[in-house]
Amino acid sequence: MLSLTGLGQAAPQHALTLYGEAPKYPANFRHFDYVNPDAPQGGTLRQAGFGGFDSLNPFINKGVAADDIGLIYDTLTRHSLDEPFTEYGLLAEKMEKAPDNSWVRFYLRPEARFHDGHPVTAEDVVFSFETLMKDGSPSFKAYYADVEKAVAEDERRVRFDFRHTDNRELPLIIGQLAVLPKHWWQGRDFTRGSLDIPLGSGPYQVAEVQPGRSIRYQRVKDWWGKDLPVNRGFYNFDAIQYDYYRDNTVALEALKAGQFDYWLETSAKNWATAYNVPAVHSGALIKEEIANHNPAGMQGFVFNIRRPLFQDRRVREALGLLFDFEWTNRQLFNGAYTRTHSYFDNSELAARGLPDAAELKILEPLRGKIPPQVFTEEFKVPVSDGSGIIRDQQRRAYQLLQEAGWHVEGDRMLDASGKPVSIEFLLAQAEFERVLLPYKRNLADLGIDLVIRRVDVSQYINRLRSRDFDMMVGGFGQSNSPGNEQREYWHSVSADNPGSRNFIGLKDPAIDSLVEGLIQADSRESLISHTRALDRVLLWGYYVVPNWHIKTWRVAYWNRLEHPKVTPLYDIGLYTWWMKTQAQPQPAVPVAPGVGGQ
Repeated sequence: MLSLTGLGQAAPQHALTLYGEAPKYPANFRHFDYVNPDAPQGGTLRQAGFGGFDSLNPFINKGVAADDIGLIYDTLTRHSLDEPFTEYGLLAEKMEKAPDNSWVRFYLRPEARFHDGHPVTAEDVVFSFETLMKDGSPSFKAYYADVEKAVAEDERRVRFDFRHTDNRELPLIIGQLAVLPKHWWQGRDFTRGSLDIPLGSGPYQVAEVQPGRSIRYQRVKDWWGKDLPVNRGFYNFDAIQYDYYRDNTVALEALKAGQFDYWLETSAKNWATAYNVPAVHSGALIKEEIANHNPAGMQGFVFNIRRPLFQDRRVREALGLLFDFEWTNRQLFNGAYTRTHSYFDNSELAARGLPDAAELKILEPLRGKIPPQVFTEEFKVPVSDGSGIIRDQQRRAYQLLQEAGWHVEGDRMLDASGKPVSIEFLLAQAEFERVLLPYKRNLADLGIDLVIRRVDVSQYINRLRSRDFDMMVGGFGQSNSPGNEQREYWHSVSADNPGSRNFIGLKDPAIDSLVEGLIQADSRESLISHTRALDRVLLWGYYVVPNWHIKTWRVAYWNRLEHPKVTPLYDIGLYTWWMKTQAQPQPAVPVAPGVGGQ
C-alpha cells in the first residue's frame, strides 16, 4: 500500500536535483547559458594522448581504454556544468522519483537511436546496468551498491528500485549510466579488452584506430540527439583526433609546432617558461587561465597502508614532514601553487578550525576510534622557510620514527622489525621526477632510501590495479556535492577491489560510518557537516603527503579554436568550443622523434 501511495504521488519532471530544489533551467529551456547555440560546425579538433591504449572498452578493469571513448555513448541524463548537482534528461525525456526515495523511473525518448538505427529501449538500460554490475569494473559495484534491481516496465519505461531510502544522490547518479546496445553485445565477451569498434548512440563514432598510436572520432551527422536543449551548442567539431605521445615534453613541443590544437598545462614551470615562442607572441597560440570553481580535491603522495611499513600513523606523519613544499614551490613551480590543506580544499566543504557543534554530533560516537587530535587541534601541514633546510621538521620526523620503533644503524634507517627501509615510489610521468628528487634527498638524510621507479602507462595501471606499489602520486577529485563516489575512495567495500580508487587500502569502520553518513545526508547543511567531519579524520590519519593546487585551468590552444564568452563554473567545457570558419590548419613543423607513440 505504501508503495502504491508513492507511485500515485510521484510526478515526471525534466530535471532531478539533490534535495528537491528547483533546477536552474525550466522545462522549456532552449540551451545552457555556457554554450553558443549558433556555433559554427566543422573542422577537426586534434589532441594529445599520453602513453598509449589497447582497448575500446572503458567499462572493464582490463587494458588501457582510448581517450574520450565515452563520446560514442549517451547516458540517461546530462549533468549541468554550472550547477552543483542537477541532471537533465538526455536519453530520458522525463524522470520521476518516489516521494520516499525508494525508486526512480526514466521515460526514454521515442526518437533515441543507436548508430545502426535500432531504438534505445528499457531492455537496453536494464542490460547495461546488469552487465556493468556483473562484469564491469568493481567501481560500478560500489557506486551503485544501493540499487536493488532494474526493471523494464515497458519498451520506454525503466525503473530502478533501491535497497533503502537514505541515498538521496542515487536517482541522479543512476542517470549517469551509459546505455549499451544489448543486441550488439549478444555473442560478444564483455569482459575482454578489445579493439573491436563498439556501437553506441552518442554524438561521435569511432572512425579510425591505430592501436596505441592514434584514434579518430567522426561526428554522427544524423545523430538523434543533436537538437535537444541539453546538446545544443555542444559537439561542434566534425572530427576529434588523438595522437599519443610517450613523453609530455615531446608533446608540448608538438603543440608549439602546430601538430595538435589544445593542451591542458599541468606544469607550473612550463607555464612560466616554455611558451616564450613566436606563435605565442603573435597571438597564434593562445595561453589562457580559466577560473575553476570546483573543490580542489586532494593530490598527494599516497601511502599504500596494505604494506606493513606504513601501518603506523606516526611513520606516515614523519614521512610527510620531510616534504618541503615551500622550497619546491619557489624553486620548481615559480611560486604558482597553493599548498593543499584539505581533501575538499577551495570549497565550503573543507574542515576549518575546530569542529563545530554539528560536526561534534557526528564525531562524538567515534571518540576512541579516530585520532584524538580531531577534537582538540586544527590540522595544519608543516611549513618551512623555503631555504631548503628543514632541520626542525627532520628532528620531529626522527622522533616520531623512534616512537614507532625505527632506529638508525650504520647510516641506514631500520624499521621496527630491523630491516633497512627502502620505499619504492611508482611513477609514470618523467617530468615528476624533479619533484621527487629533493624529497628523496630529505629522506636520505634520515637514512631512508627512496627508489623512484618509472614505468610505462600500461604497466603503471596494471600495478595500481594489483596494488603493487609502496607510494604513488594520487588524486582524489571532488565535486561540490560529494556522495557515492566516496565509497570508491575510502570505504572498506572498495579496499580489495582491483581498479577501485581506494589506493590507500582503507578498511576503517569509523571512516566507513562517516562515508555512509555523508551519502545519507538529507540537506545541504548536513552534507557540509558530514564532509567536514570526514575531512578531519582523513587528514589526521596522515594517509597522504598533501601536494598543491591552483584555482584555474591553464590551457594553451591555437587561435583557430574559439570558446563561448561564458564559461561553465565547474568545467572547461571543451566540447562547447568550435573551429573558426575562416581558420586554416596550422602548418605542422617537424618535432623530435617520439611523436605518436614512437
